[in-house]
Amino acid sequence: MRILRSVRHKSCADGTFMKEFLLSEPVPSGFFSYLENFGGVEALPGLGEGFYKFEKPDWFSIKGLAGDTTVEVRFKKEVMHLTVDFLYFLISAYREGPVDLSVLKQREQAVGKRVREHLYGHD
Repeated sequence: MRILRSVRHKSCADGTFMKEFLLSEPVPSGFFSYLENFGGVEALPGLGEGFYKFEKPDWFSIKGLAGDTTVEVRFKKEVMHLTVDFLYFLISAYREGPVDLSVLKQREQAVGKRVREHLYGHD
């Protein structure tokens, strides 16, 4: 699965920058379980069966519906330039079944260090 393009974007009142991304295939049901390795995932059954929210504080959040071909991502504006590439890598690295997370975890640590330095002036 990969991001094809941004189909909509806007600055939000809460200070985030929202981008809606079109994906190369529908979001698999296991995708949000995979994301639990990188942040918090919450099922939102009140919005529909299979609707989830992923939160990676200080980076971005992802809202989406399993089976849909778009996801909404809200970036923390101040570090979007640091985290957007990780988002692309995170989505493209997803595979059904067991996934080797070592490369993703290394990249997450490196980007996290830069995010903390940018936001808080230290690691």
